[in-house]
Amino acid sequence: MRLLHTMLRVGDLQRSIDFYTRILGMKVLRQSENTEYKYTLAFVGYGDESENSVLELTYNWGVDKYDLGSAYGHIALEVDNAAAACDRIREAGGKVSREAGPVKGGTTVIAFVEDPDGYKVELIEKHS
Repeated sequence: MRLLHTMLRVGDLQRSIDFYTRILGMKVLRQSENTEYKYTLAFVGYGDESENSVLELTYNWGVDKYDLGSAYGHIALEVDNAAAACDRIREAGGKVSREAGPVKGGTTVIAFVEDPDGYKVELIEKHS
């Protein structure tokens, strides 16, 4: 078994694609539309789905906002330098919600950013 994807419901598909591609550097891997059930899917990630886990962005036509609930945590991405990644994301128009620094009670350097729908994305600095 392997993890294939994580699905996020988004309120504006193009806005979300822009965030995950332009700001976080992912690529659109595939996109499909279901006219009968009125939704569009876009799969984004850093590599081919045959070898990498990806995000499925689901846009249900006519729904522009979701209650994220209290159970959702975050998506985690490894970065070379968390502070530099925050700077790049901020300069590109992204929202940094926690600046780079050690995790509470530890030494791993992390930061958090938010996507346009409010989903949290943790940046974890690669150990050298």
